[in-house]
This record gives sequence, structure tokens and C-alpha cells, in this order.
Amino acid sequence: MKKLLSVLFVFGFLTTGISLSASAQTIYVKVRPVAPVVVRPVAPGPHHVWIAEEWKPNGSSYAYAGGYWAEPPHPGWVWVPGHWKNHERGEYWVAGHWRKH
Repeated sequence: MKKLLSVLFVFGFLTTGISLSASAQTIYVKVRPVAPVVVRPVAPGPHHVWIAEEWKPNGSSYAYAGGYWAEPPHPGWVWVPGHWKNHERGEYWVAGHWRKH
């Protein structure tokens, strides 16, 4: 029984690792997509942070997914905005994220 559980654990670990590496493919673009004009609404609360210009992979390009208010996941955390990064193959989006201040 222990051997079977060990085999299942290793299989699950490998399967998860392979699927995560396949979904983490970087998309390079020669021309950045154009962000729409977004009117920032009033913050829903005093602790909310505006999350501007975020891009999500969409096939061989990126789709705009920004312009919303969010609360930090923990007190004292700050939002690090996403940004475009140059590479010899083109540019790619580095997603924004929360971090401890």
C-alpha cells in the first residue's frame, strides 16, 4: 500500500510540474497592444489600491485586463505594477503582484 501511495504521489507531482511549465510560456510581441482609456471610479474603501494596466496572455498576444480596485491580501502589503520588458525576441509583460512593504 505504501509503495502504491508513493507511486501515485510521484505521478501527481510530475503531472503538476509538467502542466505548470506548459502554461507558463512567455509570449513575445514586436508591438505592444494599446490599452483602452479607463475612467477610474471612486475607491470602494480607504484601503483599496488601483490596479492599472494589466495584460493577460491571449493566444499569441495579450488582452487588456486592468483597471480595477483591490484590497491588499494582508495589512501593509503594496502593489508592484506590471511592466513591459525588452528581450531580443521582442517585448513581454511582467505581471504586477503584491509584496510585503
